[in-house]
Amino acid sequence: MTQYILRRLLLMVPVAFLVTVIVFTLIRLSPGDPVLVFAGEERDPEALDALRHQYGLDQPMPVQFVVWLEHAVQGDLGRSLRTRQPVLEAITERLPKTIELGGTAILISITVALVVGTAAALNRNSALDLFATGFTLAGVSLPNFYLGIILILLFALALRIFPPGGYADFASEPFDNLKRLVLPAVTLATASLAVNMRQVRSSLLDVLSQEYLRTARAKGLGERAVIVGHAMKNGLIPVVTIFGLQVGAILDGAIITETIFFWPGVGRLAVDSISGRDYPVVQAIVLMSALSFMVSTLAVDILYAWLDPRISYTRRAT
Repeated sequence: MTQYILRRLLLMVPVAFLVTVIVFTLIRLSPGDPVLVFAGEERDPEALDALRHQYGLDQPMPVQFVVWLEHAVQGDLGRSLRTRQPVLEAITERLPKTIELGGTAILISITVALVVGTAAALNRNSALDLFATGFTLAGVSLPNFYLGIILILLFALALRIFPPGGYADFASEPFDNLKRLVLPAVTLATASLAVNMRQVRSSLLDVLSQEYLRTARAKGLGERAVIVGHAMKNGLIPVVTIFGLQVGAILDGAIITETIFFWPGVGRLAVDSISGRDYPVVQAIVLMSALSFMVSTLAVDILYAWLDPRISYTRRAT
């Protein structure tokens, strides 16, 4: 297992390099000049050329990439073209807020999906099962930007239960922080919750018909031990894949959600940076998103071996 993990970690290096090449190329080929955005009303050609030289944007693209890569491998992702703040510092300031939002959304998604999906599978064709099926269709069909606006209109403007957006520091205002967290967390969690619930239900329905569960009951095991110790452990193997991918994709979903609810996380930073042609920040965020996918898939593979002892990543001698 250790050798497998090391191999996977080494494979992340060329993948990350390929991601940086693609992002670096595409963002510089996209329309728009970051210097014009940064300069504002300044249109003096000499001043604009001086800014391009200052930021290294007058160099050929391969030279720009080599310079950026040399600094990146040393932990320096450059400075923001808009604020001149170090990119790593800008992301570090906002990352805890995205982790708070994304972690809450994942917790809601996994917890509710396991409870309701299991109950729906154990009570097939019941009212709860029909509700779970209907919720699955609605959750997958509703885009998160539309759902977020509906939640704001209903719970913030009409019922005035939760604030419509913004952020409050948990250390100084914990209650206000939790109130502002509810709507964006539910918005971000709904789509993944619907998929997870459907997958949990389908996997358990397939497992519940297996012969080894009848054998476990024949041995005198209680129904809870049969469901938790045998059915769920085997039924969750395909579900773990989806959970892992959703953890890696949490930053992608947070981009829209944070923008709608004015949540000052990495997702909103990405939107502001894209509109401002802030190349270094966009490159760093995309690279971080790719790394989160790779780490989450590695964690899924490791978890597979724990859930199913038949899975082994050690190389067998021939």
